[in-house]
Amino acid sequence: MKIAIAGGTGFIGRVLQEKLVKEGHEIYVLTRNPGKIKTTNSIRAVGWLKEYSSPEKELQGIEAIVNLAGESINGRWTKEKKRKIISSRMKVTGEIIRILEKMEQKPQVLVNASAVGYYGMSETACFTEESTPHADDFLASVARKWEAEAGRAAKKGVRTVFTRFGVVLGHDGALPLMVLPYKWGIGGTIGSGRQWLSWIHVEDVAGIIHHAIQTKALEGPLNATAPHPARMKKFGKTVASVLHRPHWLPVPEFALKIVLGEMSDMLLGGQQVLPKKAVETGYSFQYPELMPALKSILNGS
Repeated sequence: MKIAIAGGTGFIGRVLQEKLVKEGHEIYVLTRNPGKIKTTNSIRAVGWLKEYSSPEKELQGIEAIVNLAGESINGRWTKEKKRKIISSRMKVTGEIIRILEKMEQKPQVLVNASAVGYYGMSETACFTEESTPHADDFLASVARKWEAEAGRAAKKGVRTVFTRFGVVLGHDGALPLMVLPYKWGIGGTIGSGRQWLSWIHVEDVAGIIHHAIQTKALEGPLNATAPHPARMKKFGKTVASVLHRPHWLPVPEFALKIVLGEMSDMLLGGQQVLPKKAVETGYSFQYPELMPALKSILNGS
C-alpha cells in the first residue's frame, strides 16, 4: 500500500515507518522540511504546511493516511503550551481534510491519533471504546476536539479510526523521565500509587496502527493500550526490579503539582483502559505484559 504519515519523524512515527517498510509498504512522509528526510526506494518526503506547497498533487493514489502530528503534551502546561497543544492538532488535521477534499481518488482510511485522556480520570472505572464518559478536563477536551476534526473525513467517505494512545513506552517519550529517579536510586511511588497507568509498548502502537489500516471492520475509536494496565505502584516496582534499583522514596502529590502544575493531574489521576476492539478484531500484542515490555526497553540501561 501507499501510506502517507503526518508526524512521521517523531517518536512513534519513526517506529511506524520502520514497521511499514518491513511490511512492504511505500511511505510518504508529510513534512515542512523535505530536505531533512532520508529518502529511499520505500520512503519519500512530501512538503506541506508551507505557503506554496500542494501535497495533494504528490499524494494521488495514496491508500491510507496516518496522522500523528501535534505539539507534545510533555512539559508544564502554561496557557501558551495548552494553546499550542490544541492549535497544532487542529491545524494539521484541518490540512489533511483539505487535502482529502482536493483528491480525485480518496484514500481508503485515515488513522488519526488521539489519547486515553478522552475518558477522563478514574481509580475505579474500566473504559473500553463503548464507554461514554463526560470528562471536562484539558486532555479530554483536546481529544474530543481532535477526533471531531478528524471525523470530518468520514463524511467524505473515508473510513476513519481514532487510535486512543495510552502512555507509550519506548526509548523516547515519557518513559525516560519516569525511570530517571530509579537510575538515581531515589525512585518510589507517585502519589497514592493506586492510580491506573494504561501503557503500551511503542512496537504495539505501530502494530495497532498497521492493524487499523488493514482491518476494514475497524472505524471510530480504537484503544491503543496493552491488555493489562497496571497501578502506578506496581509500575514503579516493576521498573525498580528491571533496573535492579530500590523502590523506596515516595513522590507526594503536592510536590508533583509544584513541579508539573496542571500536567501532574495526568500522573495522579490515571485511568484503566482496555483494548477491546483490537483484541476482538484479532490483533496479537507483542508485549501484553509489563515486565517483558520494560525489559525490552530498559535492559542495558
